[in-house]
Amino acid sequence: MPDFSVVIPTYRRPDRLRSCLEGFSRLDYPRHRFEIIVVDDGSPEPPDGIISRWRDHLDLKIICQPNAGPAAARNHGAQHAKFTCLAFIDDDCVPRPEWLESLRTAFDAAPDHLIGGHTINALPQNPFSSASQELVDYLCGYFDGRDGRTRLFTSNNMAVRADHFHAAGGFDARFPRAAGEDREFCDRWLAQGRGTTLARGAVVMHAHSLTVRSFWRQHVNYGRGAASFRYARAARRGEAVRVEPMSFYGGLLTFPFKGGVTVRALRIAMLFVFSQMANAAGFLSSRFDGLEDAEAGIGGQRLETPPPVGKADNVEKQPMMRDRNTGSR
Repeated sequence: MPDFSVVIPTYRRPDRLRSCLEGFSRLDYPRHRFEIIVVDDGSPEPPDGIISRWRDHLDLKIICQPNAGPAAARNHGAQHAKFTCLAFIDDDCVPRPEWLESLRTAFDAAPDHLIGGHTINALPQNPFSSASQELVDYLCGYFDGRDGRTRLFTSNNMAVRADHFHAAGGFDARFPRAAGEDREFCDRWLAQGRGTTLARGAVVMHAHSLTVRSFWRQHVNYGRGAASFRYARAARRGEAVRVEPMSFYGGLLTFPFKGGVTVRALRIAMLFVFSQMANAAGFLSSRFDGLEDAEAGIGGQRLETPPPVGKADNVEKQPMMRDRNTGSR
């Protein structure tokens, strides 16, 4: 049975973090076989009070860093992990009781693989949250299966052996927002000839409440993350930047109607169109951040070599960017 170090990046969401930790108190997994590392990404008020409540019930520690984004926070947490396997979840997610047990089963079958689970929207009454989760579901399905491998896992439900995570280069900390860093990591992982496994039983409930304004902002950031990913991939491969064919967007617009034409499906489809307008705005605006050609990376930095993983001195040298961490998917 593998031991897990669970890394949770958090930023200004104490209520969501409290619910997340409550979920871990209900896990069907031996308490001595997992630890929880909460990485506070520069919140104005660190969640010490929430952490202290659970110290007697969970193997729990908190690490604080200047605000540098969730990718840097995950790397920072991974650097302090004491167990064999890393499991990543976000502060607005609650694991099902069987989450770690399902990941363990997947590791038994494929110990060297990147493992990804299944994420369910916990706020079905919120149309914006529902549309965002369905969009992620479409993306995962669209990119999977082309070569028989699962190609995209989201960073709010992902696990990997710690030594393999470090060897692969970790998350690219130059992605400053919760957008695109998981896609870039998965793409780089596969480019290194590594395998992936989908653990459908590893379920987390995602409670990211959205309004029309935050939905727009989220998908603008997704567009910026998508641009950063495409430039990073193009630089790594030595090729031109590519975008998805029109069939991608045709499939996207029909995806909400897979269960039939309903009022809900029409609403989701309209929000998909709205999201793609925001995505395009973010993608185009990224060109003003020094991303004009395939040789450039995030903010004009070259991305030929992944950055060091999670070293405290590297994290602390990051500039303060409180407006860039806008929450998870």
